[in-house]
Amino acid sequence: MGWQPGDGGTGVTPGPEPGPPGDGQATPLPGQLLPGFTKGGKWDTCSPSAALVTALEAASGSQWRCPGASRDEMVGLLSRWQAIESWAVAGKMGVLRALVRDDDEPLPGGGYHGDLPEGWTKSLTHEVALALSMPAVSADKLMWLAWDLEARLPRTGALLAAGRLTCAKASAVDEALQLLSDQDAAAAEARIIADLPGKTYGQVQKLAVQAALAVDPESAARRREDAERNRCRVQLSGEESGAAALSGRELPTDQTLAAHASVCARAKQYKDFGAFPDHTRMDQYRATAYLDLLNGISAEARIAAGLPGDGEPGGSAGGGPGGESPGDGSPGGGPLGSPGGGAVPEPVPQLADLVLPLATLLGLADRPGESHLLGPLDPELCRELALAAAGSPWTRLCVTVTDADGIAIGHGCAKPPGKQEPGTKTGTVNSAATGPQPPPGGNAALALPARVNLTITAGRLAEIAATGPPRTSAPRGSPGPTPWSFTSTHDPGPPGAYGTWTLVIPGGSAFTIRLEPVPTFECDHAYESHTYQPNDNLRHLVQVRDYECTFPPCSRHARESDFEHAVPYDKGGRTCACNAGARSRACHQVKQSPGWKVTQPKPGWHQWETPAGRVYTQGPKRYPA
Repeated sequence: MGWQPGDGGTGVTPGPEPGPPGDGQATPLPGQLLPGFTKGGKWDTCSPSAALVTALEAASGSQWRCPGASRDEMVGLLSRWQAIESWAVAGKMGVLRALVRDDDEPLPGGGYHGDLPEGWTKSLTHEVALALSMPAVSADKLMWLAWDLEARLPRTGALLAAGRLTCAKASAVDEALQLLSDQDAAAAEARIIADLPGKTYGQVQKLAVQAALAVDPESAARRREDAERNRCRVQLSGEESGAAALSGRELPTDQTLAAHASVCARAKQYKDFGAFPDHTRMDQYRATAYLDLLNGISAEARIAAGLPGDGEPGGSAGGGPGGESPGDGSPGGGPLGSPGGGAVPEPVPQLADLVLPLATLLGLADRPGESHLLGPLDPELCRELALAAAGSPWTRLCVTVTDADGIAIGHGCAKPPGKQEPGTKTGTVNSAATGPQPPPGGNAALALPARVNLTITAGRLAEIAATGPPRTSAPRGSPGPTPWSFTSTHDPGPPGAYGTWTLVIPGGSAFTIRLEPVPTFECDHAYESHTYQPNDNLRHLVQVRDYECTFPPCSRHARESDFEHAVPYDKGGRTCACNAGARSRACHQVKQSPGWKVTQPKPGWHQWETPAGRVYTQGPKRYPA
């Protein structure tokens, strides 16, 4: 088969096909083909085809050792082999659809999508299961994926056939849009199709779920409520290693986030007391804490039993590579108290991260939010989690202003009235004394300690400033009559700022929020630190802007990442937003390796150049608002 144009190609035919051995054509030598696999080369940009397979086989050489290939050429070979893998899966899906057409027996009550029957016989499912050596349940699921990729999600199927999306990622899109109507599924697919290539599985999954929420917010709430009611369970299973697994599934979201915070808080107690010298990872501490909480073992009893013989704390956390400082969410920190005796202090809970559109809480729109741990949150769940978070004295509140694309352009942290001193810059994290208080009649023990980032677009902010706050009723389940409220104080603040506002939460607590610019797109160096270490405001605003590690495939939260200079400080780099980015410790270390380079062509856009010379760009966080 000759070269075929497709969605993933450039429209340029890559020349005569290299023929397979025995077809009368001389087999090209690897050195003749390798230049076509460099960045932008003819083989690097063409659509998958039999010709590309032949070229890949010849260029990869015997046992795929890639003789004579440069780093760039080998990366090109790697990416094109993956494209062929996706193309091959698309071929398998096509044959499955052909079998369904040949079976020509829709399910009872079903019809046809074009010439594709809506269903097939169990006999065909079992025949496919035998041919592919898989359980019948798995075969049926695969056949429905093949069906959906033509009947409901043809553009996703085209990306698979073009080698621009793997089968697992196509399946993630299909699963996220499964409960939508055909019309809504098409609308959701259209929203994300251009953004899917180049994303990781988790990023594709998040995009698809967000799109499903955007086109039909109520479907997510129905699905979640049904799961909590009818599919909640605790599972005990064996692991392949012989160890055991214990997990709760389909649990209420607010209680589950609170439980996770409790596990993390207990784990940090254990780590800070040095009770387990053999524990080298936080996951080990969390596993111990999880089982102790379930088994009713107190922190005092476990620490007393687990301390080293000499009563000395374990090792301390080390500093960042090259002296770079981690974010305020990094593991580590000083001990809570003397491990030698006395009562163990109450643990400080780890705050759940919630991004909640303020318009949803104010009743202006049904916009989905998100959690770093859980992914997208439907509007009803946003309201429930916001109410639970308002009941915890540990909760922190801030507001992020976004542009129309969801990019952060303004930010402010909530402070009780009178705490905001003139000239204080945005971004200081509240102390426990200035956080929200439990609403009247609320149960703080069942509340959700969270770091809540309330998002709002600049356009909607201007509307509220011009027309006044919306009239809203108390949220469902509110312990008092007070709804969420956000009103302008008519203090515009400094040039480029977004004013000073008053936020009132359920229960009646009021906070002042001064919204100042986030250094995105442009930087006036207003938050620059003239020392190596960033000031608190600069660190916080970079974390808000980036949200996660700026290495494109990494999803480590910015607060758990290093504040890192793109141009090193000792080589003239500024400690400023235009030269700073969040890098996870592992990605930071890679960036410091030979051949790697990170630049910011404009604040918030991080370009990673690899040793192979290929460049990948990560833009700022796009918030739901």
